[in-house]
Amino acid sequence: MNKKTRKAAGMLLLALGILAPVYGTGGRESSPATGTGAVTLVMGSWRADDVAQMNNLLAEYKKLKPNVTIQFRPTNPPDYNATLRLQLDGGTGPDLMYARSYAPGQELFNAGYFADCGDIPGVKQNFSAANLAPWQMPDGKLFAVPFAAVSHAVYYNKTIFQKEGLSIPQTWEDFLVLCETLSAKGYTPLANGVGDEWDILEVFYLAMLPNYVGGGAERAKYESGEKKLNDANFVASLQAVADTAKYLPAGFESVTYNDSQVLFNTQQAVMFLDGSWTAGVYADAPFEWGLFAIPAPSGRPTLITFHPDMAITYNKTTKYPQECRDFLAWLASPEGAAVASKALPAGFFPMINSPITLDDPHANEFLALNNGRETDARFVWPKFLDLYAPMNQAVIKVLKGEQTPLQAADDIEAAASGMR
Repeated sequence: MNKKTRKAAGMLLLALGILAPVYGTGGRESSPATGTGAVTLVMGSWRADDVAQMNNLLAEYKKLKPNVTIQFRPTNPPDYNATLRLQLDGGTGPDLMYARSYAPGQELFNAGYFADCGDIPGVKQNFSAANLAPWQMPDGKLFAVPFAAVSHAVYYNKTIFQKEGLSIPQTWEDFLVLCETLSAKGYTPLANGVGDEWDILEVFYLAMLPNYVGGGAERAKYESGEKKLNDANFVASLQAVADTAKYLPAGFESVTYNDSQVLFNTQQAVMFLDGSWTAGVYADAPFEWGLFAIPAPSGRPTLITFHPDMAITYNKTTKYPQECRDFLAWLASPEGAAVASKALPAGFFPMINSPITLDDPHANEFLALNNGRETDARFVWPKFLDLYAPMNQAVIKVLKGEQTPLQAADDIEAAASGMR
């Protein structure tokens, strides 16, 4: 190698040393050599909307652990799974990270990326078996600490209800009568559309489905094949979807999730079947609004879809496992959960057993819907996640009148039969 070549190579190495980000195992930025034992950890998440709230929570933790800094670095939600997997495969994954419930989280634990969290102090004592289950392996190993759940309900315009002398429906039949009454008065009853396909499945159909097929115990029968997804109850649930089509916005085929929020927020639609995470969007709405449970058909109990949404785990290869475990133990304590309840956005609910007081009245209104009612996760999450797309398309076809409820149910059962 001549002198000129050696000089160029040296300049290249210098540039690489300057420009390349310095990561430890698990994607953690190396902490400064301060001599004080300072540690910097990175937390990955799909909640890009929660930067301010999570920074507040992490600032509270830093008061307890001054030498530990946790940097919240979320990813665009639709890209999170793929991005996290690429980071973990490449050895640049974060130290702490949000863990999806059920199969997506189990996959990363099986791949050796998520640590075993079963012996973190407080986890098994402070969470119910039902709230731990979404982040457990079949052999009982726990791969994350439960963080927050979300709920589903009907948002409604109280101002219009009061003006028109309307009341909250107690049955699905009453709900359809209400929609017809609103339509006759010139209102658009429902804001939902199918421009974003996930919306109509997750916040509409899966929210109402337990009212027709039952809660967790009955769901398990469909998962095992003891019950079929084209039985009378499933067909009835899809018929209920079909019955709402004429009450959706004109051109609902192209109405996106954001469009639906705007329609409700600007009083162009009176009701919106949606999740609790949207509550903050209407904080400054120029009208009074409230929530009610999606009612079951006459003669059946009303159930609530209360979905285990977020947990936090740590990277099995992080260089600072004890610092990660200390943080998760704090989250699993009543004290940490109380701080989290203040920091979480409205509509995200701590899953710990200890009593939690929420400041937001609508968040409390969501939680009150659970009182005296059975709750369950979204139907496809525990065992049927591969059924998501086929069921989504079936629901959309029913709304568009392209399939009858029975044809759609037959397609769903056919797809499910290969997954059991």
